[in-house]
Amino acid sequence: MKRRQFLNAATAMAAGGSLMAVPAQAQDPQGDPEQGSQAFGPAKPEAFGFETVAKLAEDRATRVYEQPISQLVGSFADLNYDKYRGIRFRRDRDPWAGSDRFGIDLLSPGMIFYEPVNISLVRAGMPQAIPFDPSMLEFDPAQFPDGPDLETVGDMGWSGFRVRTFLNRPGVMDEFLVFQGASYFRAVARNTLYGLSARGLAIKTGSPDGEEFPLFTDFWIHEPEEHSDTVRIHALLDSKSATAAFQFDVTPGAVTMVRTRMALFPRVDLRETGIAPLTSMFWFSPASRRSVDDYRPACHDSDGLQMQTGADQSLWRGLMSPRTLQISGFVDKDPKGFGLVQRARDFESYQDAEAMYHLRPSAWIQPEGDWGEGEVRLVEIPVENEFNDNIVSFWAPKEPLARGQRHEYRYRLSFAALPPSDLPLAKVRQVRSGRSINVETTRSFVIDFDLGLFRETLPQFQVQASAGRIVHAYLKPLPDQNALRLAFEFEPGREQVAELQAQLTNEEGVALSEKWLTRWTA
Repeated sequence: MKRRQFLNAATAMAAGGSLMAVPAQAQDPQGDPEQGSQAFGPAKPEAFGFETVAKLAEDRATRVYEQPISQLVGSFADLNYDKYRGIRFRRDRDPWAGSDRFGIDLLSPGMIFYEPVNISLVRAGMPQAIPFDPSMLEFDPAQFPDGPDLETVGDMGWSGFRVRTFLNRPGVMDEFLVFQGASYFRAVARNTLYGLSARGLAIKTGSPDGEEFPLFTDFWIHEPEEHSDTVRIHALLDSKSATAAFQFDVTPGAVTMVRTRMALFPRVDLRETGIAPLTSMFWFSPASRRSVDDYRPACHDSDGLQMQTGADQSLWRGLMSPRTLQISGFVDKDPKGFGLVQRARDFESYQDAEAMYHLRPSAWIQPEGDWGEGEVRLVEIPVENEFNDNIVSFWAPKEPLARGQRHEYRYRLSFAALPPSDLPLAKVRQVRSGRSINVETTRSFVIDFDLGLFRETLPQFQVQASAGRIVHAYLKPLPDQNALRLAFEFEPGREQVAELQAQLTNEEGVALSEKWLTRWTA
């Protein structure tokens, strides 16, 4: 009953300072007339933009971080899952009512969403705050039989917002984007359902000191021009260690594209920072199913981490649900792309008619400009059910991000069934693993690649292990399944952990498939 969209932020709510919407800054009255300034008379206001938010973030970074105190009262206090779902935004109060393309829902505080978020609309370059107003909400009589208690509510602030458009059916405004909880946000593309989340920033993820969760404290949502297919959102992020300004240009469709710009201002030297973080859930699959008693073949929002390195090497790292926290780093320079992907797109892979995991989107990060040296980091956390996210991936810069400086990153974040096509290499379709039928301590692996490139001639293959031994490796075409199966057994001996990898090549050793990677643990 409690779907993870309401649980993703349960342990991720961090306090952040709040800042009311500010007026646009004025231009210099002595500026160049050709640049739009006035030599005499009152200054002409500048349009609200990214640099306005960046200046706010830079100023805030010079001050000590203050944790705001908020209290949920009246009908917004002590809400369970069902009661919270019973509070809905009134569609007739949509600030963009009458738009030919987009709509907005403002989201109620309550349950785990207890931090106030300031939301402003920007029209013609000028921001205007939307104060919290319970009259913009409707309360389900089944959950509030005596009606809502709104007398003591006061101004608690909104908890976030969602954006709607005509995504799947004419005349129906489906939600496609939601910002709610810490710095989390999610999006869907046409014919997909909400699954994994993106975040503004990750700090100390997987650290023994505990993770720090920055919070989006302020949003400025720009009213799109008539017939525009893109929504622009500015956001201010705050945390104990850093502040940041964001610009999101979001275009929904068969691929929902989020062009992102971030200016980061550390309060301290950031040594454990995650840029462009993604968060997902992986419980089990045919390749990783330890002591799971469940009728479904698999249960996950993402089944692998896909990467395209700066040297144009294509990697696929299957996800797992480990017994202990696992952190993997894939060293790179100026990566071309990375993301958490849901490759199994058929109902039979999951047999779940409620969660519909085969419709969960993949998310793909394409850096813009040079990101320098660092690593794509993967954090896998033990989990016992499907209700909590346990997978995090992000770019970790090699050098610390220095305090008192501005650090800027730009990237494209696409939500779609699968990432855009990249290199013409055979991809891993599925992986299965289990105890060998011959030796109890040996593991059997079968990796199915796309058969398309190899119908005439079988390729060569390479299988390696960082510890232990690979035995009985062979290739076998499965034409009815349109797959080429690479099978082998892994003998760990006394080893407790080993990195395994496999790839199809030609006779000269040139890659014909992406490289499959996994970590085996005893």
